[in-house]
Amino acid sequence: MAPIISATQQLPQVSHAVLYSKPTRTGFSLLQSHILYSNRALFYSRSSFRPLKAILNSPSLTKVADDAKEKGEALTLREICLGRVPEHLLRRVEEVGYAVPTDVQKQALPVLFSGRDCILHAQTGSGKTLAYLLLIFSVINTQRSAVQALIVVPTRELGIQVTKVARMLAATPTENDAEQKSCTVMALLDGGMLRRHKSWLKAEPPTIVVATIASLCQMLEKHLLKLESMQVLVIDEVDFMFNSSKQVSSLRKLLTSYSSCNSRQTVFASASIPQHNRFLYDCIQQKWTKRDVVHVHVNPIEPMPTCLQHRFVICSKKQRHQTLLSLLQSDAPKSGIIFVGEQSEKSKKAGNGPPTIDLVDFLKTSYGGCSEILLLEEDMNFNSRAASLSEVRQGGGYLLVATDIAARGVDLPEITHIYNFNLPRTAVDYLHRAGRTGRKPFSDEKCNVTSIIMPEERFVLQRYENELMFNCEELFL
Repeated sequence: MAPIISATQQLPQVSHAVLYSKPTRTGFSLLQSHILYSNRALFYSRSSFRPLKAILNSPSLTKVADDAKEKGEALTLREICLGRVPEHLLRRVEEVGYAVPTDVQKQALPVLFSGRDCILHAQTGSGKTLAYLLLIFSVINTQRSAVQALIVVPTRELGIQVTKVARMLAATPTENDAEQKSCTVMALLDGGMLRRHKSWLKAEPPTIVVATIASLCQMLEKHLLKLESMQVLVIDEVDFMFNSSKQVSSLRKLLTSYSSCNSRQTVFASASIPQHNRFLYDCIQQKWTKRDVVHVHVNPIEPMPTCLQHRFVICSKKQRHQTLLSLLQSDAPKSGIIFVGEQSEKSKKAGNGPPTIDLVDFLKTSYGGCSEILLLEEDMNFNSRAASLSEVRQGGGYLLVATDIAARGVDLPEITHIYNFNLPRTAVDYLHRAGRTGRKPFSDEKCNVTSIIMPEERFVLQRYENELMFNCEELFL
């Protein structure tokens, strides 16, 4: 369809803008704007073009951008957040090493600070968590005793990680900031001490809650947690949660029944949102977000970090263990994750042991190049899972044998090698597995993603290459 309007707009860092009408399922025409930022990020808005232009041409943002341009410098994270995020928190952000913004932070923060609902769609390890946390810290009032921000996560592991970052940023202010009351962050996660949380909620509600959907709904149904003061709702790994039969009904209820999109700012985040145009349409029609929701799509041409090198080895099913051992001896990784497929029901009924346990036992007896071989799978109890991740984060050499529970959101920056002992079921699963490495921002270090496949699986891997736009090199051992 030919565009109605096509013109280069006078916007900060905008190289091209196109407005066109798009037919909807109801037969009406919506005005949709596509703005290409520095050829790296796409903004989609199903409202008129004027509000989005107003955001980007806001006086404060334009002045900061102009000042930086005059100096010939890129905007720092402080400059983007100045006047929005409290000064003591900006200092804390710099103390922990966040000074240069990533692409998603540069493109999303102006939209988030404008108050618009937002879908953050960017590579794994691109800095989405810090982006939405900075939004939260820009709107909360620590003097109020109420839950003002809620972050919903699909797994306990991701929840622990997000809570850690939030608490690190919200650390007790220094003596110079004595007038600032510290921000409290509650982790309401599966397997947690719910009795302790009940006492906490009765005594003084936390400012920020990080929760898995099951534990959250349990508290909401018992009227122990109230959301009438909630200003920001974040749904992390949103595509995973909507595709989970265990979580989707509770998530829909949270979005429409427990709170209204008109009384909150809603943020969805993920590295993968299949059929994102349809998802954007559903967000508006189902009233999960306001009608002027903005889709920030960073690096749509390169879904995965460019520092990844993709490889594959073809072998028979019986040779998998020995092939993996040869790869480990050749690569000598200091740290890596070996992804194993879930055990089938047929295998369980036959009385076979879990493939993860078999692989851990094999590596412990056959491979001596790594100091620790750890296990992480969904069937483990919460304490064992936490212990495995705790050992991993203490540093040193290790191999983590894991199912796909480790593929979503787990942040282990020191990981340099990923091994697909079993090929993932979908391209999205491949994307998230591969995204556990190459997570150091601005690093040029090359990381490897290696798949062990049978001859008949080659066409599946080729399909993933086409969908995710990467090239996979064959290795011969």
